Amino acid sequence: MTALIDRFNRKIEYLRLSVTDRCDFRCFYCIPKGFKGFTEVEDRLKLDEFIRLIRVFSEMGVSKVRLTGGEPLIHKDIEVMVRGIAALPDIEDFSMSTNASHLAQHARMLKDTGVGRINVSLDSLNSEVFRQITQGDLNKVIDGLMEAKRVDLYPIKINMVVMRDLNLHEVGDMVDFCIKNRFTLRFIETMPVGAAGQEARDRYVPMDEVRQILEQRFKLEPARMKGAGPAKYFKIVDKRIKIGFITPMSQHFCEDCNRVRLSSEGTLYLCLGQQDKLELKPLLRKGLSDDQLKDEILAAIQRKPEKHEFNTNPDQVVRVMSMTGG
Repeated sequence: MTALIDRFNRKIEYLRLSVTDRCDFRCFYCIPKGFKGFTEVEDRLKLDEFIRLIRVFSEMGVSKVRLTGGEPLIHKDIEVMVRGIAALPDIEDFSMSTNASHLAQHARMLKDTGVGRINVSLDSLNSEVFRQITQGDLNKVIDGLMEAKRVDLYPIKINMVVMRDLNLHEVGDMVDFCIKNRFTLRFIETMPVGAAGQEARDRYVPMDEVRQILEQRFKLEPARMKGAGPAKYFKIVDKRIKIGFITPMSQHFCEDCNRVRLSSEGTLYLCLGQQDKLELKPLLRKGLSDDQLKDEILAAIQRKPEKHEFNTNPDQVVRVMSMTGG
């Protein structure tokens, strides 16, 4: 097996797969208002191509796969895809990011087919604020979370993008909600990815400010979390909860980056905040062997940038967040 190690000696072992760039929500920091440039079904990778690429990556040392989008649970073949990935012998950590609007219908399937955990985007517990952010129905999300909890699809992580003059005042309420339901909570800074992300920059809140707000109510102390990725975790003394802070803007974590992203149309993005990429769909359809695909992937990994430039060059990433895979 040829390990995926880039020129900065980072071992790439995590693949995030955007199974579709479409979503039934329209979070204003993700998809620009009126955007219609989604990938057509005929331009996406076929199911067997998705599975083949994940198998190839797993043979190169990728052991962690997360399905994302857009919204992965609206993909018509999501159950077949989940079963196919779960059957790969070298995938040790298989998870999904979802907005949970369809989770009530699929939670049991995810549990039974081998998805080990889920991350749910939930930016507000107020139905009006939630609709302002997502144009979606909060009740569907809560129903999905409760069904996931009922079928014991744990651990469940809640991701809250914190935004000034919108939901910053809710951070304490979200902690209470997660304590009550035994969810892990992660607060995230806004990122200038695409036109929508750039428009949300005025609402940026550094995580140090969020932490200071929480410390007025709770006693926090550092904690460890298996598979924590970029989050820095704390626990609340005397409570069964861990809280993560993800800081792509104020304290970037690029030196430890171990991930790449594969879009639904077969584009391998080497960095969320850069344009470097490898188009894999044409290579698949030219009939390249697995070994030839691995050579192309290895060469691309050597082009993986050292870091993003969200702070110094925030306007350079023009693709929609859902296209990249979050």
